[in-house]
Amino acid sequence: MSQVLHTPPPAPVHPAAEDDLPALAARHGLTVSGARPTLPAYVRELWARRHFILAFSRAKLTAQYSQAKLGQLWQVATPLLNAAVYFFIFGLLLGARRGIPSDVYVPFLVTGVFVFTFTQSSVLAGVRAISGNLGLVRALHFPRASLPVSFALQQLQQLLYAMIVLVVVVMAFGSMPALSWLLVVPALLLQFVFNTGLALVFARLGSRTPDLAQLMPFVLRTWMYASGVMFSIPAMLADKDVPHWLADVLQLNPAAVYMDLVRFALIDGYGSSYLPPHVWAFAVGWALLAGVIGFVYFWKAEETYGRG
Repeated sequence: MSQVLHTPPPAPVHPAAEDDLPALAARHGLTVSGARPTLPAYVRELWARRHFILAFSRAKLTAQYSQAKLGQLWQVATPLLNAAVYFFIFGLLLGARRGIPSDVYVPFLVTGVFVFTFTQSSVLAGVRAISGNLGLVRALHFPRASLPVSFALQQLQQLLYAMIVLVVVVMAFGSMPALSWLLVVPALLLQFVFNTGLALVFARLGSRTPDLAQLMPFVLRTWMYASGVMFSIPAMLADKDVPHWLADVLQLNPAAVYMDLVRFALIDGYGSSYLPPHVWAFAVGWALLAGVIGFVYFWKAEETYGRG
């Protein structure tokens, strides 16, 4: 007779309790896909992608006006045309030149438009940095801060092209190269850090609220009018009955601070009497505040980008 062997049925497999899932995953070496790294690790990852950030910013800058016949000339033509319009409206019709010598006002205005446009464009690009590149965000694994940083770097490169025209304008109105021109370098570097921080903040906000891109032009236009792009804040408020603290707030807001520093560096007739006290300290403070807060704020939501 043949002997039939009976094997006991396998023990029933009970699904792990929900509370045990993290422990089970850790035991088998599994990690959360797209989990946020620690802040030091995130900084290292971002630094490792520095070549991508630079190449991406250059590619965006080249493609920005690729369909226009004048091409890259629009990088300087656009702010120059804006300056011409502001000169006609504010300088000639509204008398915004008050307190500024005639030979100083044009370089004063052009410098203000170029420097404020740097911040304005960085913020607008930051708002769309994530929401406008969802295909890239969802397809590849990389630190998402690379995108707003790259867009801020793109705007810095565009400003450097515009600075060539600005130097010509300044020299045409009598300001010759001097050692003070070297102050432009730290002023623009501090502004770049400040702009990058703002771009990171608005990249996170814009990733969840795409309508923010429609609202920001109005906010930035209001900021421009309050920052002394077309007029000198102390000269304009000299005979106005306004609280002293309001004048300080307007003059020490970051956009006005960075414009004043570049104007002071380049324009001979724009002396220290136009600058608020401790202006360099405020320039450093705004840069550190926006840069650190913006970076940490963006990093906190790293694992949520492209998932909704």
